[in-house]
Amino acid sequence: MSTKLPYASEMRALDRCAIEEYGIPGIVLMENAGLTTVLMMERVLGPAADSFALILIGPGNNGGDGLVIGRHLHQRGCEPVFIFLLAPETLQGDAARNLQIVKKLALSLYVLDSEESVQTLPALYRQLISSGRPCYAIIDALFGTGLTREINGHVALLIELINAKTCGANVPRIAVDIPSGLQADTGRIQGACIRADHTATYGCAKPGQLLHNGPELCGRLHLLDIGIPHAAVADLSIQQEALTDQGTASLLARISRTKTSHKGSNGHLLVLAGSIGKTGAATLCVKGALRSGCGLVSLCCPQDLNTIFETQLIEAMTIPLSASRSMLSMEDLATIEQQLQGKRVIVIGPGLGMAEQTARLVLHLYRTAEIPMVVDADGLNILAQYKTGLKAPPGPRIFTPHPGEMARILGISVAEVQENRIQAARSACLLLDQSAGQCTVILKGAGTIVVSEDGKAWVNTSGNPGMATGGMGDVLSGIIGALICQGLCPQEAARAAVYLHGRAGDILLKTIGTGYNATELADAMPLTIKQGRCCR
Repeated sequence: MSTKLPYASEMRALDRCAIEEYGIPGIVLMENAGLTTVLMMERVLGPAADSFALILIGPGNNGGDGLVIGRHLHQRGCEPVFIFLLAPETLQGDAARNLQIVKKLALSLYVLDSEESVQTLPALYRQLISSGRPCYAIIDALFGTGLTREINGHVALLIELINAKTCGANVPRIAVDIPSGLQADTGRIQGACIRADHTATYGCAKPGQLLHNGPELCGRLHLLDIGIPHAAVADLSIQQEALTDQGTASLLARISRTKTSHKGSNGHLLVLAGSIGKTGAATLCVKGALRSGCGLVSLCCPQDLNTIFETQLIEAMTIPLSASRSMLSMEDLATIEQQLQGKRVIVIGPGLGMAEQTARLVLHLYRTAEIPMVVDADGLNILAQYKTGLKAPPGPRIFTPHPGEMARILGISVAEVQENRIQAARSACLLLDQSAGQCTVILKGAGTIVVSEDGKAWVNTSGNPGMATGGMGDVLSGIIGALICQGLCPQEAARAAVYLHGRAGDILLKTIGTGYNATELADAMPLTIKQGRCCR
């Protein structure tokens, strides 16, 4: 199945292409959608016989899919009970044709088109349960990816009743293509939204299912093939894609160690990080790089903090800067430029602080260093503070902002960043790249986004809420640097690092549970990379 993540408009284009260019009738696609959904339900819920199912029917093809689902459940001995939120006669096209089949089968149909009638749903459910048969599932076929308005009125009330589980507290909720009310492009809730246990999505996953509220509201996501030709997906040039284990394994396959490899073969990373009170950030960055296979790591650090780093980082080399007593300073530029010789990558920013002398140093290196540079934390805050004077960088740059740092870079609120994370990352990439064609932006958070200078976006599918703790981003910066040192290009390194970083968190959640820390995540990287190579 494709890892592409089409926007709603692109999904409509795929449907049109399948129908008009490949000659696949729309009613065939609808039939495939309904049947594959029922087959999925049987796999995860078991047989449907001797039960009933509530099927919520809305306008459009999503409602038509629900009618097909009901018909196939009927064939399996499950009584479908259709709940229409509008007059059934308003259905058109393929949905209307399926309604006629349902009527000829004399299947149960109720119309709840007002707040008063919606209030009767719990009583109807109790009446159905009293027959002695269990409820197999509540199926949401109200709205699909084409919803453009906010949900309100009697539909919002119905969704509230379903989410409150006034009808079947333990009955699984199944969303058809996407939970009704979830914005397919961004993951934003459009007024109200069904909270599903399982979502059957067709042809391709949608960005909103992986972003913002999407993962929580979709439950377990099932990607189903309904017959849209793979060639149609490939020809559309969809610019969004999911980061997956298979794709990451393909990237890791480009990193190899021969029997004659030595530490110099695997790259030398220079880290500029740390200040008083923030030595942990620098330490975690270096550990992330070392545990991800970097051959050598050198840390330029304030002289007064060198003893701390010498004690914490026995496998790394430190370069204490004599003029920088407690924070990095422009006065040590000559020493730092000397240290740049022979290095493949710079990581700059973790725990740096925002002092004026530090800012001058960061800006100078950003404007002059020709080797790849990973900019994180205070490095990003400094760039945001001086963004009006930024010009195209002379070498590749990878930026790793969290939503707060992204908001400062773009001059908007965190809420606006989160409203459309892909667009925010693309806007930042354009702003920072300055047409140089060398920048990659990583917008961290649930559903981390990686955007390249040409506008392509990747949405991460690994990671979990246990990673919401200090230092995780510092480890990520080190991982990115290490992968570039070992031969991946900056954009490839960003994609692989983001996925592996989240995958390490998933391994830790499974083995020890919530409460693992950034040091433990760095230490999990060798196993994560080993397992990641085996997923092709």
